Amino acid sequence: MTVLIKILQVILALSVLIIVHEFGHFFFAKIFHTRVDKFYLFMDWGGFRLFSTKHNRLIRKYFPKIANAETDFGIGWLPIGGYCKINGMVDESLDTEGLKNAPQPWEFRSKKPWQRLLIMFGGVLNNFILAIVLYICILGIWGDAYVSNEGAGIYVNELSYDMGFRNGDRIIGIDGETPENFGMLQADLARSNNGKVTVLRGSDTLDIYIDQNRLNEILNTPGMFDIAIPFVVDSLPAGTLNANSGLRRDDRIVALAGVETEWLQDAKKILAEHKGENVEALVQRGSDTVALAVQIDTAGLLGVMVQQSYKVETRHYSALEAIPAGFKLTFTTIGGYLKDLKMVATPSTGAYKSVGSFISIGQVFPAAWSWYAFINILALLSIMLGVMNLLPIPALDGGHIIFVLYEMITGRKPSDKFLIGAQLVGLFLLLALMFLAFGNDISRLIR
Repeated sequence: MTVLIKILQVILALSVLIIVHEFGHFFFAKIFHTRVDKFYLFMDWGGFRLFSTKHNRLIRKYFPKIANAETDFGIGWLPIGGYCKINGMVDESLDTEGLKNAPQPWEFRSKKPWQRLLIMFGGVLNNFILAIVLYICILGIWGDAYVSNEGAGIYVNELSYDMGFRNGDRIIGIDGETPENFGMLQADLARSNNGKVTVLRGSDTLDIYIDQNRLNEILNTPGMFDIAIPFVVDSLPAGTLNANSGLRRDDRIVALAGVETEWLQDAKKILAEHKGENVEALVQRGSDTVALAVQIDTAGLLGVMVQQSYKVETRHYSALEAIPAGFKLTFTTIGGYLKDLKMVATPSTGAYKSVGSFISIGQVFPAAWSWYAFINILALLSIMLGVMNLLPIPALDGGHIIFVLYEMITGRKPSDKFLIGAQLVGLFLLLALMFLAFGNDISRLIR
């Protein structure tokens, strides 16, 4: 059931993104009176389709105007994208029959360069607009909440320990910038240029320099920084095992069964090893250390409520405040994703190994439906799709935009033969990227 929910979320998200993107091309094409032959969700390779307004019997019978319209709206059988086939344009379909005839006024190739530029940029523009609208809705409805990095200590895993971090360190600077969001520390570290991290360890401040050759490990090792939570008692609910054990509010449990437990994460390991047993707990109470007998239940819990040692920053926005905040969040996210792409394009970082396909996208979605999570992920994917399409690769919008800009600057239009060759190169690169993404996903699943 969990897998089905994730699959449905992926299909719904991709469908929305594809329709929004392709409608951007369609919208500007119609503004400039350019004929659009097909508008398809998913690919109809081989001529096979699930639905078509020109070929559906019911549409032809009851809605003849739609069936006879110049544009065929349909759904393909292969769910790996979609397309808007604009008449007279050399695109990924490589349909060159129409190019053999003289250019017609309604064709893409007959339009002015600035008009063709807007037609090609329309898809990306729509993706960014969608992200802005979604972020405005998120901030206006739910606001913005995150765990503040201010005063929060880290609990390290094997990788972060090896890099020089220690439990309880407070990260107060990355490349001279003060991080605000604790949950973004690992991403900020991966995106840093110099790899200089300033930490507060006790009363000492020191710098840790990260070897940029280890970037691949940072990208592929989740959980480098957990919040270091002191095992300090907040309350003991009545009726629990240790309600009468002598534990009090503000007691800090520093050892269990003779093993030091400076942090709650340390205690969890000991509790799991002594399920259902009675053990001795050393408790720091003010300036005193007290030994108490405590009981661990069969789930490996003491039944105490632990004091929250971190701060959650929450900002609520009015309808008007959410608008500029939504714009700011969109452009901040775009900037972060551009840094990620830079890492992927640098082989020495090994970041290309983190590239994923639909499998990775599916793993991002939660197992249970959540409007907040779905809209948040949809906004991020919309930005990713928009930025990816701006890459100067033939067969992507960015490739077409580069050719139009070249024409506008030089006054010379690339030949149809050149454009066809460029499309073939672009398709080859996209297929290679697709194989890389699926290969990475399969490798991760096997591991």
